[in-house]
Amino acid sequence: MLLAIHPARYPARLDVDYPQKLDRLTTFFRPILVIPIGIILILLPASSGVSIQVGETLGNSGSAIAIATALMIVFRQRYPRWWFDFARELVRFSARIGAYLLLLTDQYPSTVDEQSVHLEIDYPDAKRDLNRWLPLVKWFLAIPHYIVLAVLAIIALFAVVFAWFAILITGRYPRALFDFVVGVDRWGLRVTAYAFLLVTDLYPPFSLS
Repeated sequence: MLLAIHPARYPARLDVDYPQKLDRLTTFFRPILVIPIGIILILLPASSGVSIQVGETLGNSGSAIAIATALMIVFRQRYPRWWFDFARELVRFSARIGAYLLLLTDQYPSTVDEQSVHLEIDYPDAKRDLNRWLPLVKWFLAIPHYIVLAVLAIIALFAVVFAWFAILITGRYPRALFDFVVGVDRWGLRVTAYAFLLVTDLYPPFSLS
């Protein structure tokens, strides 16, 4: 049975502060400016991301950690806190880079500070909150989300291109486009939390909010 929950109460949440004004110069050169911090993210183990520029997928080492987490839950019914903390902070770092690349903020991504990207993932009690067998099939159960997110990601990329021109002209990110792009990222985070981070058994809602 697939459990669902209202989006606002889902165990993985993402919000980005809307910028009143954005710098035209750094926006113009954003694809170049993001390269150094992007390389750092790629070099990190388990470089899992929630942002649409990585296609809502995990890298090889990220997949390895997802498999190891699944085995830990299946055989030991445990989710070590340090393991969770590492995964959460890595996802937060990835989200800050994604927000910068997608023009949602002018703040160069910090490796430590939250900045304008607010991402929370609730720590689960593995024995109480997680079915020990679901990690074996969550990746499969999330297939409908992969399909919808693939379509939304393409639309979001067009939205970012349009926003790029809008920022260069007006210095502002159109609010409707901003909310849509953040919504796609938020949706991707929930799917990542469910199918790969394995922190919840609640099926992700089909929602941008």
